[in-house]
This record gives sequence, C-alpha cells and structure tokens, in this order.
Amino acid sequence: MSLLIPLYVHPAEDPGAWHRLITAATRTYAVVLNPASGPGTAPDPAFAAAARSLRAAGARLLGYVDTDYGVRDRAAITEDARRHQAWYAADGCFLDRVTATTAGLPACRHLVRDLRRLGVGTVVLNPGVHPAPGYTRLADLTVTFEGHWSTYVSAFTRPEWTARHPADRFCHLVYGVPEVLVPLAVRTARERGAAVCGPVTGEPPNPWAGLSPALTGGEGVEG
Repeated sequence: MSLLIPLYVHPAEDPGAWHRLITAATRTYAVVLNPASGPGTAPDPAFAAAARSLRAAGARLLGYVDTDYGVRDRAAITEDARRHQAWYAADGCFLDRVTATTAGLPACRHLVRDLRRLGVGTVVLNPGVHPAPGYTRLADLTVTFEGHWSTYVSAFTRPEWTARHPADRFCHLVYGVPEVLVPLAVRTARERGAAVCGPVTGEPPNPWAGLSPALTGGEGVEG
C-alpha cells in the first residue's frame, strides 16, 4: 500500500507537517504540490524549497492542475503543468475535477497526450468517482473515490470492469476518517482493489490541510 499525499497547506503555515512529510517521503506514492489551486502566477519560494527537500528525500512530485470538469481550456491546463515543471521540477500532474463520462473521454485523451508531449511523467486523474472504463487506460493512476469516510463505508460500489486492471492503477482519497480507524481505511482500500490511498482525519472545507496519520503511524502501509 502506498500513500498519495495532497497536503494543501502553505509550508510557512505548518512547517512541522512539511518536515514530517519530507522525513517519510519514501513511503509515499507521490506528493501533490498545490501552491495556489495550481502553480499560481509566480514561483513561491517556500514551496520551491519544500519541493527541493522532498525530491532530495526521494518523493515523486505532482503539480496540482484543475480541469474544471472539462470546462478549462486545454492550453491553460498545459501551461499550469509547464509552470509546475519550471518552478517546482514536478515529475507529473494531479489533474483534479476530471470528467467521468464517456462523452468527456476524447477531450481527456487529447489533454493527456498534450501533457505527455510536454514531458509530464506521471499523470493522475481525479474524477473522484469510477469513470467510464477508458479513462483508466489514459493515466498512471485514477482516483475512483474522493469523499467522506461515512460515504466510503455505506455507499461505495465497485464496477466489475475495475477487476481487469491492477490495483496499483487505482486510488481512494477518504477524508473525515476517525484517527483510530485510519488503519481500517487503509485495509479497506486494499480490499476494494486500490493499492494507493490517502485517508485523512480532516473535514471540509479543506480536509487536506493535515497529513494522513497513516504516513507517520505506519500500520498497513508500505512505501
């Protein structure tokens, strides 16, 4: 089991969390860098320093890019990816709010092709639900669940087609997990066919402002 870590808090606001993340970098699948709901309009020195330390510690870095469910222009998305590369030496992209429908698949395919041509290595798609099957073939990793622990426990369903893909192509991001149940959340993701997960205790509006206890607790998690 590997951990995908979206840590959406500024390094100056919580330097301790970033230090703990750097210390445990080799136990992550990747770290999502999100300076300003994307790369922002200029390099952020604090994020650049954190990115350098994470890279030196062995972490894979993904630049956060919002696709707005296919509404954003492809050129704007690829420009965000280019900035993440230039300013933070990102290895790949975390494409958030990706479409999940069959109708949106061709546009997503063209977008991923543009990103690959730009030199983007790892592409993570986050529709937050199980998308039409073709999306999984486009990406290195697809987030097929993003939501609250209560929903994950009571309403999660897994389409049959997912069994045709290896577990390391799927990720579940679960927030609002009681800290004592974080090891259970890790095991549940594994049982549901996702080899990558990100259980956190935080709640909206920004549940990703803190680290997953699984990163430092270690139960059931391998780097």
